[in-house]
Order: sequence, then C-alpha cells, then structure tokens
Amino acid sequence: MEPPEFPPLPALTRAEGEFVDRYLAVLDQVGRINPAHGGDTYSALRAAQALASGAAALRDALALMHERGESRLHAATLAQALRVLDGERRAGRVAMPPPKDRPPVN
Repeated sequence: MEPPEFPPLPALTRAEGEFVDRYLAVLDQVGRINPAHGGDTYSALRAAQALASGAAALRDALALMHERGESRLHAATLAQALRVLDGERRAGRVAMPPPKDRPPVN
C-alpha cells in the first residue's frame, strides 16, 4: 500500500518558504501555550520561550523578503501553501474550543 499523495506546494520563493515555515512554527508555539487546551505550566513556559526565538525568525524571514524586493504577500498562494502544510489544524490550536454544553456555531 502506497502512502497518500499530498497536493503539491505552490511555487514559492525561498524567502516565502522560510516565511511560511516560521509562521507555522509560531502558530505551533502559541497553540501549545493556549490555556483553553489545558496542559502544564512547564510545557507552556517552554513554548513561550520558543515563541520568542520563533517570532525573531519570522521577523527575519519577512525582512529578507523585503530586502529582496518582495513587497507583496500573495495571499492566495501563501494560503494554499499553509493548507498543504496542515495550517488549518495548526491554527485551530490557537482558537478557543467550543463550549462543552452547546454545539459549535457554523
């Protein structure tokens, strides 16, 4: 049995790829800190510490894009890359979960 085939990533510049990677890393850290998901303080502390360096790496990726003359964020292309890289699930960890006593609002 072959593994499932994932959709291809859209064509990105190296700087855009770095930006997407760093953005997702920051999302992951914020998701680990989210108090609505429970967990322990030590894990949240470690994630907060990693968030600081992740935010700096995200800033550096954006600065590189700017220095290279990439003045626009191409939302459709970057959103497609985020979806391929499981960005919707990862961003969902940042959001508040629905209350247990009522169904989610659509």
